[in-house]
Amino acid sequence: MTEENEQQVAGLASDLNAELDPCDNKAHVMRVMTSSEDMTWATPQKWFDYLNLEFGFTLDPCCLPATAKCKKFYTPVEDGLSKSWQDERVFMNPPYGREIGKWMKKAHDEALNNGALVVCFVPARVDTDWWHRYAIKAADIRYPKGRVKFEGADASAPFPIAIVVFRPRV
Repeated sequence: MTEENEQQVAGLASDLNAELDPCDNKAHVMRVMTSSEDMTWATPQKWFDYLNLEFGFTLDPCCLPATAKCKKFYTPVEDGLSKSWQDERVFMNPPYGREIGKWMKKAHDEALNNGALVVCFVPARVDTDWWHRYAIKAADIRYPKGRVKFEGADASAPFPIAIVVFRPRV
């Protein structure tokens, strides 16, 4: 990483820490906690920019056109779970409901078998089956301090976020 990139990362990290705040909206909490089909909880652009400086993403496999973070992306109609992510650098903010286990399996398997680097922006649900099957096998897990406020949300998420990094097998 160049000195200029390091300065950008430091600046973005400082901005991100300043934005994290506690959740105070009960309706928002229920919508986020039960949103298995809703992919409109877009990753805050600053978070994506911060991670993109390090990883250089090429694919967003589970988004809507309005929330896509990469030039190459898959919407629910295109079904990113059914596509190959071979050799991609993937940014994944999956639906946080019942389907999240399928997305985490896909991320794990694509890194293991298809040379994909997959960075997952997911709830830190360390008590779940998907966490113990897939997330703990990741090369790197980061736990940002505080709560993230998704783009378009009235309040911060009611849960902590983890950044789970699956690196390709060499």
